[in-house]
Parts: sequence; structure tokens; C-alpha cells
Amino acid sequence: MEIDRLIARREVGLREKTLYQMLYETAGRAEEILGVNVEDLDFAGRRCRVKAKGARAKTRRRGQAREDVVLETVYWDAGTARLLPRLLKGRARGPVFLTHRRPGPGKVVSARDVCLDTGFARLSYGQARALLDAHTALGGPGTGWDLHEMRHSALTHLGEGGASLLMLMAKSRHKKTENVRRYFHPSPEAIAELTSLLGPGDRFR
Repeated sequence: MEIDRLIARREVGLREKTLYQMLYETAGRAEEILGVNVEDLDFAGRRCRVKAKGARAKTRRRGQAREDVVLETVYWDAGTARLLPRLLKGRARGPVFLTHRRPGPGKVVSARDVCLDTGFARLSYGQARALLDAHTALGGPGTGWDLHEMRHSALTHLGEGGASLLMLMAKSRHKKTENVRRYFHPSPEAIAELTSLLGPGDRFR
């Protein structure tokens, strides 16, 4: 509910609304989502490929770029699907999340990190973190939410909603159960429902 209220606030810009919604629905890491380009988006499938944390370079073959890495897929839902077209306004290339200014003189920026249509640069992690803090801080700068809390909240809510540990691992793309177990908090009701499967006459016996 708090995330919904944040996204609904008038003073939160469309760019930030889209970012917060996408972080929550994909349960992706902020660096992954901020690194997405328009060309990476699959609107019909509501998904995109991201360079995951710790992604290793592919085995290089003759003619293959050194920066090629193994990519992973994240999925979003209706909230992001509704906001993305409004944010992009027909743009077909360049970073999804842009600053509102061009790179300063003398600043070297990768071609992938600049929109060729507007000249604006990719929104950085530090800029996004500062924006979220400004929108949520109650006790002055530095007291607001962290970008990682969107991912944390998404996985916690999925766990509370009955998602299995294996499904949480598939959604979060964690490789070790201990890294995702902290998000897995089944309710007493869920455990009771599971236990009922072991009762006399149950079809699984």
C-alpha cells in the first residue's frame, strides 16, 4: 500500500513512478533496471533481458565483442506496462531512464548510455537513489527508502502470498537458497493448509 501511495503522488514524476513500479514488479536489482535500453524491452511479453549482478562474460569467439555477457530475464506486470509507453513517448532506442540534461563537456559517456534522439544521458544509480530518498524521507536527507527495498518488498509480498521458495528463487534469480530464504515467511494459515494435505484420505497419501 505504501508503494502504491508513493507512485500515486502528484509530485512524483512519471520517470520515477515508472522506475519504482518496474523495480517492484520485476523484483530486479536497481542497477539492472537502470541499465535497460528501449531496444531490450519486450512489450508483448512484459519482459526484458538484463545484465545480472556478477554476470560473467561469454566465451569469446572470433569477432565477438568483449563486453558481451550472459543475460537474464525479468518480468513486469500491468502497472509497468501502463507507465512505460507514457514515459518513452515513442522512443525506440536509448536508455529507458534518462536524466533531463546532456552530459557535461569533457565527460566521457558510452554510446549505449546516451539517447541519440534527445542527447540525454542514462539516469545513474546515485541520482535514482537521491530521488527516492527525497520522496520518502521523513527525518531529513538520508532517512528515506533505499532502492533495494523495492526488490525486498516484492519478494517478501510474494512469499507472504504463498509463492514457494523455488518460485521466489526463479523470480529473484538467486542461485543459493540461503540468499532468498530471508524473504520467505509463510503464514501460519499457509502452513496449516499445507499440513492438511497429509490428513487421512488425502489424495496425496
